[in-house]
Amino acid sequence: MKYLVVGLGNVGNEYEGTRHNIGFRNVDAFAIKQNAQWEDKRYGAVAHTRVKNAEIILLKPSTYMNLSGTAVRYWAQKEKIAIENILVIVDDLSLPVGKVRLRGNGSAGGHNGLKNIESCMMTQNYARIKFGIGNDFPKGAQVDFVLGKFTDEEDKVIGEKVEYVGEMIKSFCLQGLDRTMNLYNKK
Repeated sequence: MKYLVVGLGNVGNEYEGTRHNIGFRNVDAFAIKQNAQWEDKRYGAVAHTRVKNAEIILLKPSTYMNLSGTAVRYWAQKEKIAIENILVIVDDLSLPVGKVRLRGNGSAGGHNGLKNIESCMMTQNYARIKFGIGNDFPKGAQVDFVLGKFTDEEDKVIGEKVEYVGEMIKSFCLQGLDRTMNLYNKK
């Protein structure tokens, strides 16, 4: 079985370590744990790994956040991966820092990366791990907040949850969406 696990973020040094790039951080950590090597390919950096019988293709789109769907659609078609075997990891302002939730579908909730995936894939029915980045910013400062870095205190929480997300990825690929939601959304 083949899976596409996509971490959303923006390429470039100026975006490294920002809240908006939490998707990249999660797939980077998973790749390290799996000894998977990144290669620059069309529309993004790609790494291949396996967990038992699951072949996993990790993707960090190079299209910038707002055009993430182009990369997701390309790699899903190229690798012949069904929509139910796609998992997207995305930052979420509506969740407290470090809170993670797995969903099997839903609206983009104002997130431009998810909006573009929805548009390119022509469905809202794909799995996503929403990774909480908090929303402690004054009115009108959302862009600066999401493109800002985590505090040292927040970063400790994030580090622990990145490990947790790695376990969620494995579970999604080996046990499926429903079982993984039941196991991990309760914690």
